[in-house]
Amino acid sequence: MFLDFSVLEIVLTCVLFMWAGFVRTGLGFGGAALGLPFMLFIHDQPVYWLPIIGTHLLFFSGLTLRTRLNHVDWVYLKSSLIYIIPPALIGIFGLLNLPNLWILTFIYSVTIFYALMWLFNKSIHSQSKWLDKSLLIFGGYIAGTSLTGAPLMVAVYVHNVIKSQLRNTLFVLWFILVTIKMTTFAALGVELNVLTAIVLLPVAAVGHFIGLKMHEAILRNDVVFKRFIGAMLVGVSGLALWGLY
Repeated sequence: MFLDFSVLEIVLTCVLFMWAGFVRTGLGFGGAALGLPFMLFIHDQPVYWLPIIGTHLLFFSGLTLRTRLNHVDWVYLKSSLIYIIPPALIGIFGLLNLPNLWILTFIYSVTIFYALMWLFNKSIHSQSKWLDKSLLIFGGYIAGTSLTGAPLMVAVYVHNVIKSQLRNTLFVLWFILVTIKMTTFAALGVELNVLTAIVLLPVAAVGHFIGLKMHEAILRNDVVFKRFIGAMLVGVSGLALWGLY
């Protein structure tokens, strides 16, 4: 179930899935982007972790959305999926066919980019439709490869969806993308690690509900929170790339 993980690695895995659940609901996105880089230190195969992360995202997104589907911007969601889904499918096939070293380099490089943006309190702003489309396409590709494309797509959604509908609309987007990813995995015979996902579900649930309670507080201290995370991710991803090469 946990491969040949030591007791310490199992404990760290539980902590990281609690962290991913907390980030996912605390920020409204980023559970994979802020969790996967750490998980890869324990086991360096993204295809092992992504089905587990995907199972949790489907479960918790469905739980969060069950009474909130009336607070989703369906019009913008449908129009944006045209640009997101095709590159996401390309990213999934890249994940399954490219050398693992390339995938790890890509994931950590993207993570460092996000981390530096947060560390120096910079954000991606799109003021044109062509840039919106470019961010959605590239974000979709990254999501297909590693489920870490959220920050790019959020940069577009944040100025096209009203604030009261933003988080719920994003949760529907993640649900759709992960459904496509998990269906593709299953069709191609990739091990979904369902038992491991179920065992880790209570741990992730703790982080999920803490994140729900702290969502407003995190948004009020958004800059401080992201700078702290940015500094941590720069260090972790930098060490990972150093170790790869």
